[in-house]
Order: sequence, then structure tokens, then C-alpha cells
Amino acid sequence: MYTYFIDNQQTFGHQSIIFGLRELNSTEIQDFCTNSSIINPPITNTKFNFTSNYEFRMYTSGCYYLDQTNQWKSDGLIVGPLTNHYETQCFSTHLTTFASGFRVLPEPINWSYVFANADFMRNKTIYSTIICVCVIYIILLLLSRYKDKKDIEKLGVTPLPDNHKSDKYFYQIIVFTGQRKYAGTKSKVHFVLSGDSDTTHIRTFADPHRQIFQRGGIDAFIMAVPKSLGLLHCIRIWHDNSGQGSSSSWFLKYLIVRDLQTMEKFHFISQRWFAVEKEDGNV
Repeated sequence: MYTYFIDNQQTFGHQSIIFGLRELNSTEIQDFCTNSSIINPPITNTKFNFTSNYEFRMYTSGCYYLDQTNQWKSDGLIVGPLTNHYETQCFSTHLTTFASGFRVLPEPINWSYVFANADFMRNKTIYSTIICVCVIYIILLLLSRYKDKKDIEKLGVTPLPDNHKSDKYFYQIIVFTGQRKYAGTKSKVHFVLSGDSDTTHIRTFADPHRQIFQRGGIDAFIMAVPKSLGLLHCIRIWHDNSGQGSSSSWFLKYLIVRDLQTMEKFHFISQRWFAVEKEDGNV
């Protein structure tokens, strides 16, 4: 291995350095490389072809100190000839505390060698890893897309199917289903909303395009009535227990009813099960 070192005194005032590299012939090797260092290397503009492979490593090192303005300076510091890519030798003409820094330049990729040795039989582990990662990525991508579609289905407000076109007074009803195990239901949920001025007939929560009242879900509905119900004070709500298995029961956290004309809100707290097998057995 041959090392050519240029310290920072030689590079002072230069913006760039150009290195020339060529292969020595047998006579030059005898003259310049046997038991001696290269002091005056043979420089020529003649084109030479390399007959053997070689590796070339270039790195830069520096010695610095912080001045009174907290700026890095290199005055009075010289990089020593024993510097390599593991450590930096520094000579100083003052007693200021100093530090070193170095940077190893990245080696270029030999693409010819890469493609010449890129067949599957020589790189089974690499190709198998890449294929597995791609398959897992595609599966996760499809699963994420499926979940996104399900989330989009939960958005929006559903008009109740039993609304009449002639009814022009509207309420928004937001239903919060609990997070408990089996809290969601597939049973049909009915309710009657009462106020100071009027009471609705039996109304039904339903949405033909998505599943409602899922565990932890928030479902919004628009209810149309002929006239204002006044100040709301009561809601009677139940389901028909028609869901299969654990989907028949329901845990309701609370409801929010908003008068869309006056924007007044009414909260109805439940925090209970509507299930024949839980609590008081009422649905």
C-alpha cells in the first residue's frame, strides 16, 4: 500500500487538488519504490493502460480550534504525516485546545461488477429477502386501502329512512356506541324523542349503505319532523334484539341531539347495556 500525504500548508490558498494515477513499469518500480519513498514521482501526459486491478482511497483531515467568536479556525495548526483514516496527527504552535475532523470520501460503485454477479443463484438470500419485503408491502398496502374505505364509509350524516319529504324541521342525532367487548349491535334500534311542544312517533335508525352502531363507533343521523318539538327532555330508545349471537346486545354511551334551526344541543347520557343477558335484562 502506498500513501501520498499533503498537509494543509501545501494546500493553503488552493480551491482544488487534482491527482494523477498511472501504473509504473518494472524499471520505475525499481527506481522509485524499492526501499525508498517517492520524492519526485514520474509525471507524464502519455496515456497508460492498467494491467492489474487497484483500489484508491482518498480522505481529508483537519485540525481546528474555537476562537473568541466561537468560530472554527486552523491558524497555527498543521496536520501531521502520520494521519490516516483512523486518527489525525496535529502539530500546534499555541496552547489553545483543539480538535480534529476527517472525512473519508465514498468509493464509487462498480456497476459492471454488480450486474455481472447479479444472478439469482449467487444471491438467493438477497433476492428472497427483497421478494418477501415486496409481498409484505403489497399486502399491507391492500389492507390499508381496505381500512381506508371502511373509515370513509363511517363518515357523513345519514337521513333517517322514515323521514317525510313534507317535514321541514330538522334535528341532528349523534349516537356514541361504547368501547366494551361486544358493544356494537346489528339489531334494529328504535326511539321516540319528546319535547315540551311535541313528541315524535316511533322512529328507526338505519343506513342502507353502511353498518351502524359498531363498537366504538360514532353515527350521525338527520331526523325530519313537521314542527319544532320545543325543549327536549326525554328520549326513549330500544332495539328488537334481532342481531345474531353477540351482535344482538348493545352498549350505548350517550346521544347528542342538535336542533339545526337554533343550533341548541341536548345531551342524553346512557352508559348502560341494552341486552337480555346483561344488567337488568332490558333492551
